[in-house]
Amino acid sequence: METDCNPMELSSPSGFEEGSELNGFEGTDMKDLRLEAEAVVNDVLFAVHNMFVSKNLHCADDVAYINVETKERSRYCLELTEAGLRVVGYDFDQVDDHLQTPYHETIYSLLDTLSPAYREAFGNALLQRLEALERDEQS
Repeated sequence: METDCNPMELSSPSGFEEGSELNGFEGTDMKDLRLEAEAVVNDVLFAVHNMFVSKNLHCADDVAYINVETKERSRYCLELTEAGLRVVGYDFDQVDDHLQTPYHETIYSLLDTLSPAYREAFGNALLQRLEALERDEQS
């Protein structure tokens, strides 16, 4: 199952809070991807064990690195570029230049392939949000 949305998107019409820096890759001017990486982390932190933008690997206008530990306790280093996100290492702050992994357009798609527990947490969050909307409609 590929999931390309955030269950919290239901709370605002655009899917992102006011002032969010992460509005997709296409059609945007080149900007500091460290800001994009921070937005990615904030979007899915609820569904992973640990996730943060690397302070040890060099982030620039065109690349940022995100360390993620899934709920299964698997660690990954992710690269964020204009092309999308991909796994570049199998531990925090590790970049293996020989690793050839596919790019994902969204963090949701990437985590969906890496972590069954992410998929479950995402589904549970979506269900809770839908139940809250239903309660609001009934009141």
